[in-house]
Amino acid sequence: MTQHGIYLDQAAATFVDERVLKVMVPYFEQTYANPGSLHRPGVKAKEGVDKAREVVAKILNCSAQEIIFTSGGTESINLAIKGTAFKKGRGHIITSQIEHPAVLESCRYLEQKGFDVTYLNVDKKGLVSSQAVEKAIRKDTILITIMYANNEIGTLEPIEEIGKIAQKHTIAFHVDACQAGGLELDVTKLKVNLMTLNGSKIYGPKGVGILYAKSGIKLEPLFHGGGQEFNLRSGTENVPAIVGFAAALEIVQREKDVENKRLTLLRDYFIQKIVTEIPQTTLNGHPTLRLPNNINISFAGIEGEAILRYLDEQYIAVSTGSACSSNTIKISPVLQAIHLNPADAYGAVRFTLGKHNTKAQLDGVVQELQKIVAALRKISPPPLLNIPKRGRRQ
Repeated sequence: MTQHGIYLDQAAATFVDERVLKVMVPYFEQTYANPGSLHRPGVKAKEGVDKAREVVAKILNCSAQEIIFTSGGTESINLAIKGTAFKKGRGHIITSQIEHPAVLESCRYLEQKGFDVTYLNVDKKGLVSSQAVEKAIRKDTILITIMYANNEIGTLEPIEEIGKIAQKHTIAFHVDACQAGGLELDVTKLKVNLMTLNGSKIYGPKGVGILYAKSGIKLEPLFHGGGQEFNLRSGTENVPAIVGFAAALEIVQREKDVENKRLTLLRDYFIQKIVTEIPQTTLNGHPTLRLPNNINISFAGIEGEAILRYLDEQYIAVSTGSACSSNTIKISPVLQAIHLNPADAYGAVRFTLGKHNTKAQLDGVVQELQKIVAALRKISPPPLLNIPKRGRRQ
């Protein structure tokens, strides 16, 4: 519960845990020096960054020198993908059609620069086939980039299987784990070479993230300047955010078993209640291989954005898989990729749970949904769909 109502958009951003905020405050008020300075205040600030790096490295089971602090998931993804490509100079990249825009737009940019990209299909549940990944590998393949968990439909991808394939072919494997901060992050077990995480998805501050880059992986920096972060990310370190990120990740990982079990029970309860009590509703994504907190439901015959706006009037925050512009509906590329029929795609709504959500809240949301859906189905005209053309896919 927020001060304004019920917040079910945790995949977009979480609140900052009070324990995280507590460790950050001294770095705003007392230990605020530039960590690159040689005087005692600067050294103390650097100690905060170094300690945070050690904490993150321990969780990921890697060396502290393999952790690069950035401004968030988008920058980390860009550094992983473009950094690898620019260092290689040319080559082929494998990704999927359901990646986050930071991945897809980076790949499209690289296509303009002469790189070749294969965008793999997924099945109707949003799963990437590890066999399809291996089949797509070419002699000039330089990078595989597949997300850990989809931010819209919650499907978990076979990262370990793909990691084994990448390892067998000696190809760098990048994983966008921004939605997976509460899952297994041991990079040795996952067999990944590059991994991105984001503070604002794990009850930490916005504007901070990390890129894990395995020793031996060569990256071309996107920023040039003072050479911070092992010459890969120049710019004065955001010490409070870095310290907060490490604290948030440590807490989420320590509490993940108990919290994931609680969220999974809530998730399944909410799904069952919606699909049984509201007609013409279907779950999108994999029924079991999905994030513990993700519920993506299609309400047939209704515009998802309309549901969002009516729920917002009741102080219930959710998100949709479509966007309305000039009386047309633009369906999410993820929902297109899983071949959701238009009637379901434009009525998709994403609910993502968090620490403060309860069963009583979800019961109240279902009651509101029943009224909203019934009212909208009486008045909603068929939408005009705007489905963009796709490029070459495999």
